Amino acid sequence: MTQGSESVRSTQGTTDTVLHHFERWARDTPEAPALIAGPKNLLPYGVLDARANRLAHHLLACGLPPGGLVAIGTTQPAEIVVGILAVLKAGGVYAVLDAEAPRTGRRQLAALQSLAPFALLTHAPHRAALDTALGLRAIRTDDGAAEIAARPAHAPDLTETAGGAGATAGAAVLFTAGAEPRPVPVGHALLLAAHSGWTELARPTPQDRHLITARPDVTAFAAGWTRALCTGGSLVLPPGPSWPSGNPQQVRTAVDVRKVTVVHTDPAGIAALVIDGPRPTAADRRTGPRRLRSLRLATVTGDRLHLDELDAVHVRLRPGVRILNVYGLTETAGVGTCFELPQLPAPVSEPERLSLLGTPFAGCEVHLRDGEIHLAPPGGGDAIPTGDLGVSRPDGLLEYAGRIRDRIPLQAGHFDPHAVEAAIRTHPGIGGALVAGVDMNGQRRLVAYVSPPPGDPAWDASAPLPEIHGLRDHLAGVVLKEVSPTVLIRLRALPRNRGGQEDRSALPLPTQPVSERPAVHGSKFGRASATVTDPDGGRTVAAGCLTVVLAFLTLVFTPLVWPGSTDLSLVPQPWAALFFLLYVAESLAFGAGLAFLFTGYRLIERRERGRPPGRIRTVHLAASYLLLAWWPQDNAYRLAAKQDWPLQALLVYAFNIPLMIAGLILAVHVARKPYSPFDFEDKD
Repeated sequence: MTQGSESVRSTQGTTDTVLHHFERWARDTPEAPALIAGPKNLLPYGVLDARANRLAHHLLACGLPPGGLVAIGTTQPAEIVVGILAVLKAGGVYAVLDAEAPRTGRRQLAALQSLAPFALLTHAPHRAALDTALGLRAIRTDDGAAEIAARPAHAPDLTETAGGAGATAGAAVLFTAGAEPRPVPVGHALLLAAHSGWTELARPTPQDRHLITARPDVTAFAAGWTRALCTGGSLVLPPGPSWPSGNPQQVRTAVDVRKVTVVHTDPAGIAALVIDGPRPTAADRRTGPRRLRSLRLATVTGDRLHLDELDAVHVRLRPGVRILNVYGLTETAGVGTCFELPQLPAPVSEPERLSLLGTPFAGCEVHLRDGEIHLAPPGGGDAIPTGDLGVSRPDGLLEYAGRIRDRIPLQAGHFDPHAVEAAIRTHPGIGGALVAGVDMNGQRRLVAYVSPPPGDPAWDASAPLPEIHGLRDHLAGVVLKEVSPTVLIRLRALPRNRGGQEDRSALPLPTQPVSERPAVHGSKFGRASATVTDPDGGRTVAAGCLTVVLAFLTLVFTPLVWPGSTDLSLVPQPWAALFFLLYVAESLAFGAGLAFLFTGYRLIERRERGRPPGRIRTVHLAASYLLLAWWPQDNAYRLAAKQDWPLQALLVYAFNIPLMIAGLILAVHVARKPYSPFDFEDKD
C-alpha cells in the first residue's frame, strides 16, 4: 500500500533554506517579536538576527569550516535559538544537547564523537558537566556571555545527510528520544521541505504565537523552531530551561497570559493541559467559560493518540480549534502523516480502541510493507522503515496497529500487545494501558499496567480501576485467553521518555505489592520511572500504637462497663496476679481487634491481591472478631450466674459459636494455595 500527495515545493529553488525565510522576516519586520520569554521580555526579529550575526562571525573567526558541527549545550532557551541561527549563518551544522540533564547531554555528546564536532557552544557552568569525553578546549567570546570550546582539528563536511534528494548541505543533527540517543543528520532541503509541508497543512500567520512543550534537544523543538520563526510568528519560551511536564498549570497560564495561538505538545501534555475537570455540556460549550481561549491550533506528536482522547480535548476547547495528531520520524524532521477529527467519515462505536494516523503530509509518501509503515521524507528519498505497524482503512486513513519492538514472545510465538491494550482501554475506569511480558520461574507472564483517565467523565473517571479478576472478565470473549493478562499493576500515569513516548523500559516489575507503585512522570533526567513504596510498614506501626492506646483505655474502663468483673480483692496470690495478666491480655486483644478492624482490610488486600473482595472482607472480619470477642465474653461469663441457663445459652451462641465460625474461615483461607501475582488459574 502506498499513500502520497503532490507537493508545491518541487518548483522552489534549491538555494532556498529555512534560514533565508527567517532572514526575510528579520529584514521586513525587524520590530516584530520573535522570542517571548515573559510579558515584558520580548526579543524582536531585528535584534535576534543581529545577535546571531555577531555569534556567527565569532564562530568563523574561530575557524569553523563549511559543514562543521557545533553542539549547543545551554539551559537558556533564547541562547539556544541564537546559537542555532548563528551556526546556520556560519555555514555549519547544529546539534542541541540537553544541558538541563547533564547525564543525557553527555550521552548525546558522546554519540556525536564519530561526527567529530568542531565546537561545543555553551555557558561556563555547563561545560564541565557536558564535556567529559571529547576534551574540547575553551575559547571565551568577546562579551563573555557564552563560551566556545573549540577543537583545533577540522570536522568532516556533513553534506551527505539523510535529507533525501536535493539535500545538498547539512543543516542539523537531531537526536532520537530513546534511552540511548542516536544522532540523525538532516539536510537543508529536508528541513525546508518539512517546514513547507507543515505550513501548507497548518496555515500559520505572522500573528501566531507558538509554544513548544518539548525539551530543546528533542526533534519537536530542535526542528520545530522553524514553524514560528520562518513564518513571521513569535516563539514563546519557558521561564526556565524547559516547560515542566509535571506542572501543566504553568503552561496553561503562559497560554492565557501570552495569548498563545499554537501549541505543539505530546499526548500526555495535551491531556494535562486541557482535560482537567467535568466534561462540559452543550450549553456550557455555547455560553460557559472556555479554557485557552486564544488557542486556534494544537499539534500532538510523539506517540499514539486515541480517538476518545482526541474527542475529550476537542469538547473542552472553544469551537473551531484544530487538533492535529502528527506522526513522523526524526529522519523526516518530525513530519509524515497527520489526522484530525473532520477526516473521520462517520462515528465509531469504540473510539478507545482506535489511534488514527490519517494521511501523508504534502510531499510525503507512506508505504505498508508486511504491515510495517515506511515513510518517504518530504522532497523525495527512499522510504524509511519506522518499526511501527499500520493498517490501511477503507476510508483511506492509516491506522496505527502497534510497534514491532513491543512484540511479546510466547510459547506459541509472538503477539502484538496493541490490540489487547486497546481492549483494556474500553474498561470505563482505565485511561491508559500497556501490556508487557515478565519472566518468572521460567515462564512468561503477561502483566497489564493501567492508569486512570485524566479526570474526564467521558471515560467515567468515577469508576474504580479493576482488579485482575474484573479485568479478565472484561476481556473475556474480546481477546484470546492465552493473551489475557494474569497480573495487574496500577500506576498513577504511564511512564514516558523525553520525547513523550510511552516508555516500557521504565515499567516496574511485579515483585512488591503492586497497588502502591506510582509512576513518576518526567524525572529530572527526562525519563519516567516507577518507584516502589511500602505503605504497609507505616500502617503497621500506626496500628500497633493504636492497639496500645485502645488496650489501656479498655483496661481502665472495664470496671465501669462491667462493674465487679475484675475485682480480685478476695483472690489469693499468686492467682490474683495471673488473673490480672489475663485481664491485660484480654484488653490488648480487644485493642488489637479494634485497630485491625479499622486498618486490617488494606493490609490483607495488598497481600492477597487478586482474591475476590468478598473473601478478603470475610477473612478481615473473622480475624477482627477473634481478637475482639474475648474481652466482652470473659467479663460477661464472670458476672453471669452459673444456673442462669438462658443467659448461659445466650453467651454460648453469641460468642463461642461465632468464634468457631471465625476460626474455620481462617483455617480454610490459610489452607488454600497462597496467592502469587504470577499464578493465575484459568478456571478463575
